[in-house]
Amino acid sequence: MKIGVVSDSHGHIENLRRALRALLERGIQVFCHLGDDCEDMRALEVGTLEVVQVPGVFSSYYRDPAVPNRVLRSWGGKRFLLTHTKVRHENDLPGDPDPRELVGKGEVDGILYGHSHTPEVLAEQAVLFLNPGHLKDEDKKGYPPTYGLVEVKGEALSGMVYDLYSGEVLFSHTLGGAR
Repeated sequence: MKIGVVSDSHGHIENLRRALRALLERGIQVFCHLGDDCEDMRALEVGTLEVVQVPGVFSSYYRDPAVPNRVLRSWGGKRFLLTHTKVRHENDLPGDPDPRELVGKGEVDGILYGHSHTPEVLAEQAVLFLNPGHLKDEDKKGYPPTYGLVEVKGEALSGMVYDLYSGEVLFSHTLGGAR
């Protein structure tokens, strides 16, 4: 099972398209947008691809109780939290799951998040954390536009972050299974 992950597109539709194309070439079955302008997805043709989106914390959607701010999903036998932030945020609604609580209780295998514009893949408490970075052409954090890929293969859970233009892997980590 392969899951494509982007966040923080901020209206950079061509970069969002480019990331989707690259992820489709890598064989994804699911495409996730983790907020800040997840509505940019309306400009894409995704066919029958499963798409999951969560809003950014400063989006008007984030304060709408009808729109989930954090989404729990299972793919390939692994449990994931999709969220804009790695931890609770002051704009959370009552009832929004706390990412740290889910980790502490062993209720998730992976947390996919954005917000910081800083790409990373790491493991904490046997949970894979992946931030795909951002899709802006220029960003004050110093990272190029990037996207992420999560792969579930048996017991192994892997995350990679790719440079949008070169396709080079910038960060990767694998939990479980043969390494």
